[in-house]
Amino acid sequence: KQWYQRRVRGKMEVQYRVYQVVYQVGVTISRSSASFFHIKKIHILSILQFVNLVLFACEARYQFFPSIWITIALILYEGLLGGACYVNAFYAIYNEVPAHRREYSLGLASVSDSFGIVLAGVLSTFIHNYICKFRI
Repeated sequence: KQWYQRRVRGKMEVQYRVYQVVYQVGVTISRSSASFFHIKKIHILSILQFVNLVLFACEARYQFFPSIWITIALILYEGLLGGACYVNAFYAIYNEVPAHRREYSLGLASVSDSFGIVLAGVLSTFIHNYICKFRI
């Protein structure tokens, strides 16, 4: 059996789809939250996302989570963080930037967000290949 068959149920392709759905559910919930509450210190959300990155990198290397449900819960949490960071950043721009700079600021934030997604996609290819070297 492959290492992932010993650790969790289901094929990796199915797990990846489940992870994507769970992440997007978290993003959708938190992006919908701007009407109810606002987070002014969005840098804290970025710090928490970095902590998740370190945690998931360690999990990929050492495989210490005893259950797939821990992974699913953390992915939902990551989606909540990402969506909250996104929506609160745009909320802050819209409400705190002077009107004559608002359109430019929103455009720059959109381009920066897209660039970050592309950069993450490119880097993930190399990181994925590196992590796969450690399969047990």
